[in-house]
Amino acid sequence: MARKIKFSDVSTLLNEIEYPIRRTTAAEELSDVRLILADGETNLGKLVSKTSRDSFESAADITSELHNVLPREAVGDPYQSEGDA
Repeated sequence: MARKIKFSDVSTLLNEIEYPIRRTTAAEELSDVRLILADGETNLGKLVSKTSRDSFESAADITSELHNVLPREAVGDPYQSEGDA
């Protein structure tokens, strides 16, 4: 059964992984996780496989890399900034 998790809660899940971990291994371990985004869902394992690092030393490493591969509309309205008035 696939797990579903909000992007805002992804760090809790990533903290359960044993580090260091290779990108391919992390992608396999997370392949059953559906990541709920602001505009739909995506497979977390597939996102991890798209990152540029070969391995990760911590959950923070994966989280940082995920921000680089998320589609623009994944975390909110495109071209919007919370600082805009």
